[in-house]
Amino acid sequence: MTMQRPILWIHDEALGPANPALRAWPDAPALFVFDTQWIQASRISRKRLGFLYEAALELPLTLRKGDVAAEVLAFAQRHDADGVVTSSAVDPRLQQIADAIGAELPLDELDPDPFVELPRPPRLGRFSRYWREAEPVVWEGYSPG
Repeated sequence: MTMQRPILWIHDEALGPANPALRAWPDAPALFVFDTQWIQASRISRKRLGFLYEAALELPLTLRKGDVAAEVLAFAQRHDADGVVTSSAVDPRLQQIADAIGAELPLDELDPDPFVELPRPPRLGRFSRYWREAEPVVWEGYSPG
């Protein structure tokens, strides 16, 4: 089934203008949800919350907080959407949310352009661990002018 009136679920793995859902459906209503359960359980820092908030403010989307799947489905209902488009995620937490959404509405997960091609899947958790693996690949072949 091809969607005619989707909404976009924008999550923290692709919170920027290069998000493939935003590119594919630039006029569709978009939503970012601050996952209150995850924020409380992970004790996410205020600095990271501020970063997410500022990044979200740069995009044409609606902000909500709460249970992500429930908020996305309610947003879809308010917009009489026939499906949800999002970017595919590496984080198992985001994939579980996508599965919950997909159980209720058609869900199209678009692959984002990777920031860097790593030789193996990234280790999730702290950004510093990821960056230790990614930085050499990012700068590989770069020579200052």
